[in-house]
Amino acid sequence: MKDAVNKELEKFELPNRIDIPWVNLTITVLAVALSCVHIWFNTLSTWSELWVSATHFAGFAVICALWFPAANHLKHNKIALVIDLWIAIAAVACLLYIPYAEDALYERGVKFVASDWAFATIAILIAMELVRRTMGWFIPILIAVCLSYVVLWGQWMPGVFHFPGLSLETVLYRSFFSSEGMFGPISRISWSYVFMFILFGAFLVRSGVGDFIVRLSKAAAGKIIGGPGFIAVLGSGLMGSVSGSSVANTVSTGVITIPLMKKAGFPARFAAGVEAAASTGGQLMPPVMGAGAFIMASYTQIPYVDIIAVSFMPALIYFLSVTFFVRIEAKRSNVHKVSEDEESVLGVLISGWHNLIPLAVLVFLLIQGFTPTYAAGISILSVIAASWLSKDNKMGPSAVIEALALGAKNMAPTAILLVGIGLVVNVISTTGIGNTFSLMIDGWAGGNLLVMLLLIALASLILGMGLPVTAAYIVLGTLSAPALYTLLAENQLIDLIVAGELPEQAKAIFMLAGPENFESLSAAMSVEQAKELLTLVPPDFKETLMEQALGVEAVGLALLSAHLIIFWLSQDSNVTPPVCLTAFAAATIARTPPMRTGLTAWKIAKGLYIVPLLIAYSSLVSWDFTEVLVVGIFAIFGTYSLIGALEGYLEGALNPLLRLVLVVAAVVMVWPALPLWTRLLGVMTFLALFIYSGRKVSVQTAASSH
Repeated sequence: MKDAVNKELEKFELPNRIDIPWVNLTITVLAVALSCVHIWFNTLSTWSELWVSATHFAGFAVICALWFPAANHLKHNKIALVIDLWIAIAAVACLLYIPYAEDALYERGVKFVASDWAFATIAILIAMELVRRTMGWFIPILIAVCLSYVVLWGQWMPGVFHFPGLSLETVLYRSFFSSEGMFGPISRISWSYVFMFILFGAFLVRSGVGDFIVRLSKAAAGKIIGGPGFIAVLGSGLMGSVSGSSVANTVSTGVITIPLMKKAGFPARFAAGVEAAASTGGQLMPPVMGAGAFIMASYTQIPYVDIIAVSFMPALIYFLSVTFFVRIEAKRSNVHKVSEDEESVLGVLISGWHNLIPLAVLVFLLIQGFTPTYAAGISILSVIAASWLSKDNKMGPSAVIEALALGAKNMAPTAILLVGIGLVVNVISTTGIGNTFSLMIDGWAGGNLLVMLLLIALASLILGMGLPVTAAYIVLGTLSAPALYTLLAENQLIDLIVAGELPEQAKAIFMLAGPENFESLSAAMSVEQAKELLTLVPPDFKETLMEQALGVEAVGLALLSAHLIIFWLSQDSNVTPPVCLTAFAAATIARTPPMRTGLTAWKIAKGLYIVPLLIAYSSLVSWDFTEVLVVGIFAIFGTYSLIGALEGYLEGALNPLLRLVLVVAAVVMVWPALPLWTRLLGVMTFLALFIYSGRKVSVQTAASSH
């Protein structure tokens, strides 16, 4: 049966030629070389960013061309392999052509000759084909639609989507020779932040940290009722930061946790859903949050360490929400303990404490203000040093080489993806369609934040059917983040105007728009009046107005909140049917129907929607630690209350009336405008129902035993 499961899990792996010895050796050698080159790029290199990005693309293009055939049935086809060798050679030729032709191109006033046309076109086609092989058809089609929109059919579009068009020569130049397209900001993030942290994760895996995480999770949760479910949540959350892939996380930890959960008495479909939901949350767990967090840092210009600092409480709420589902199901299904002989937490920590050193080094360096790439580089060295404190996983030269190869191999599909997405982002910024889309969302929402969140969630779900999580965040963030950020900041501004607390320097901006309204700004007014006043301010002055009224820090938090909301909503494609690969992988291990498992995972991952709402409507994302702690604690109780109402169960079954009371209590606990005593009353109501449901079960059990 185990072999059958492994065979099914192979469906979630890309078809590859890893079983051809010389191909495997070539890829391994090249992967090690690429890792070393990228470490040099991020430390001592003085190359231009364009050359580095081109090298990044060419190196991983060679790996992908040799490793992943054009189709599964071509894995052992010699003609297909020869063609892929030529694709690899062409990718290297495109790299070499840039420094060779760059000076001559600019001397001609950026006028293309035949070779410029050829190499630019070939590079784009190679990127599209390799993205197709590794990520499917959606992104190449999206690239083709975007490029043809700029060159051809944009000029035929009516209304706001009309674009006068650019020449094909200009588009090819911007896509290939400039630092805006394939080799633009997204590519720079790929070869710096993303690569270094994926390499860091590869070193952690090779040093045995993955085994330590599983042991620690078993020790922490294995001896309690429902323990295997808690092991899945804890282990998958910790592994998610290391693996960088929700599907890989599900496969690596699920083969252990899902059979354990089934053995303990959890329903098979529920066990698979828990694993999928917990593995999805791994991308949200600081201090390593996946590629999206680095892109967020680039978009917002907010330091990465600040992003992971404000992300801790939201991640805690999410994982606790999954834990609450596990607790409720354990009680409802009468789950039993699997084993009594697991190691103690203290014993695991004593034997494996050295595994925590690299993460401690990483966090310390980030807090001290070092760049993420530098922090990741030093942390990689600390992994090697810490491994020598273990008995079984000392990293010698061969282990280091294996980790270097593993890091580059893990990076290959992501690198090609991000280079390809750079073409889409370039079109969005060139045409201004991002601003158009933001204005459309703003218009559809009509200034209603909840409606805008629903629209973004719907767009995220649709994009997630064809795009990986990182790509979905990039596209959705580029299109909708400006509108969401503006609405979040404007809502705070309106609150100040309504309260009559607008700073004097901000009032001066209103003088430019409507001097007759200056006096009214000093007194309280209705929300409608405040909105009308705000519409008088010209768009060019609104950014300055928000900075003057709210402060630069508050405006920065609004921008970060907008991107975090989109980042969280982008994760739902992992667990939302009809396309949810993470849930499908878990279903394969659990031997359950994939679509029904996806629905279960979607239900258990409700935190993906709860947390964005909390970010939008409360101070969950803030630099005030006390405020975050208060909001977080109430949110945890509120989330448990909401899940209890959804499941109709706490420590025992609940009737419809009590479920309704739980919903009201949940809303009261998380509603930011309510006074503290009201929210405390909500907590007391929840605790009373929690105790009542438990005692009711105890009474029923005692009665049945007599």
